[in-house]
Amino acid sequence: MAAGLHRASFRLPVEGDLPSLDGATGWLNSPALTPAGLRGNVVLVNFWTYTCVNWLRQLPYVRAWAEKYGGQRLVIVGVHTPEFPFEHNIDNVRRAAHDMDITYPVAIDNDYAVWRAFANHYWPALYFADAEGRIRHHHFGEGEYRQSEMVIQQLLGETGPGHTGHGLVSVETRGVEAPADWDTLESPETYTGYDRTENFASPGGAVPGQPHVYSAPAELGRNHWALSGDWTIDGQPPGEAHGADADSEGAGALAEQRLYQLIRQRGPVADRSFEIAFTDPGAQASVFTFG
Repeated sequence: MAAGLHRASFRLPVEGDLPSLDGATGWLNSPALTPAGLRGNVVLVNFWTYTCVNWLRQLPYVRAWAEKYGGQRLVIVGVHTPEFPFEHNIDNVRRAAHDMDITYPVAIDNDYAVWRAFANHYWPALYFADAEGRIRHHHFGEGEYRQSEMVIQQLLGETGPGHTGHGLVSVETRGVEAPADWDTLESPETYTGYDRTENFASPGGAVPGQPHVYSAPAELGRNHWALSGDWTIDGQPPGEAHGADADSEGAGALAEQRLYQLIRQRGPVADRSFEIAFTDPGAQASVFTFG
């Protein structure tokens, strides 16, 4: 498909009309937008939540498309649909949007109304609508950035001459926005809440809804995890493998409710035991993501 997007005879299929955005509970960077008011523009709707690492790795491309095509009748609409309770806090979302240089319109979807209108199930998700308000393409998850940009160019080209070009954006990524090492990735996302967690290995299992003293088993299988008193990396500080939010000794501070990058292996990827110690009370962890 990607190779044929620029052929004049190629037509993206029509997948339906652009759904209503009326269910948004608020907006950032813009007054409320409607499909009718967006007619005449190519629209890219991006579902996200600000601690989702998969979306964070997609964000550099969305920002670059907004900068390159924003003056060519492309409107990007971010729809922030929260996954965790703290992501409902609009101040957290506003701070994240500012810190991540998100200047395009953002619909706050705390009630999941826009999510349901699109029948969406994924973070991140991209929906591409033409100037007549019809969805012509979609993509779920990371990747396919070249194809996605060529879809934008195709739809802009349909609006008339002078609204597109065949060159593709080039982005520089760093920190949590750097792509995953897909060739060596073997560990899945691990949720710490008992409703969604898997491979929890503390003896006796999870005790929902009440305090409980846990212990770790003598050995952990791959991709298993446990709770106990103290946690580190193979007994050694991370050194050069520390992430953006930890130092070479593995120390860091929790200052706000967001995603924290603790480890970024820069050498050969190998099996590791990763342990975390919270030195003060009050910390909450929702999910551990690898990649």
